[in-house]
Amino acid sequence: MVFEPWFYIFSALILGLIIGSFLNVVIYRLPIMMERNWQTEARQALQLPVEPLPRFNLCFPASSCPHCQHKIRVWQNIPLISYLILRGRCAQCSTKISPRYFCVELLTGLAYAAIVWRYGVTPVALGGLVLTTMLIALCFIDADTQLLPDQLTLPLVWMGLLFNLYSGFITPAAAIWGAVLGYLSLWSIFWLFKLLTGKDGMGYGDFKLLAALGAWMGASTLPVIVLIAALVGIIASIILKVARSQPMAFGPALVIAGWIVWIADSEINLMIQWWLQQSGLQA
Repeated sequence: MVFEPWFYIFSALILGLIIGSFLNVVIYRLPIMMERNWQTEARQALQLPVEPLPRFNLCFPASSCPHCQHKIRVWQNIPLISYLILRGRCAQCSTKISPRYFCVELLTGLAYAAIVWRYGVTPVALGGLVLTTMLIALCFIDADTQLLPDQLTLPLVWMGLLFNLYSGFITPAAAIWGAVLGYLSLWSIFWLFKLLTGKDGMGYGDFKLLAALGAWMGASTLPVIVLIAALVGIIASIILKVARSQPMAFGPALVIAGWIVWIADSEINLMIQWWLQQSGLQA
């Protein structure tokens, strides 16, 4: 049976909504899991007694209201619909639920649909869905905590290299150089800034994230990604009225820039070729 393209796009939308619901769990729980692990390791290093903590991971305990501990039932956890039915409030205590949960689900669904619309039902689209899932998690975790967990960035690097092992999106050589130059470019800027100012300009997680984007999309896209990320960061700082002295996560800007380059690959390549021709760098 042959289905119309809209069927696959709609299916991707529904899948994205479901994955987005799970991403909300990851975004909330992974930083807590990391902090608990750090505390345990610190106590062990200081030879202090380690107190057993209640089990807490991505699957346990069941989702509940952080205010009244009311366990969320199945019908209260339907992506988008439950939030609208409950009017953004807990069914038990009426405490306001962050609109971020709704936004993550909607964003993931729309991104999935856009990828299938752009690339069809292909291996490249599948890779794009995996990349998008990880990027959304990293974006919101960094926005909340200014952390880009190695548990997500490092696997994303390796997945990009493996995905392109047989030229899934780019050649293996381009993927390797993309990972290397992605890391070294921000690493170099970090140390240059630190030598000039004595301050840290960004975190090491940003290096790994750009390395991951390079592994997925190649070294040639890195200047465009960094340029778009810088523009996104400037616009966001103006909208949010962030003071110069106030630290601001750069990860979300890199995520947005990387995803734009992924979804608009052909157009970006045409722009790069045009720029190279205009600058006389290409015969």
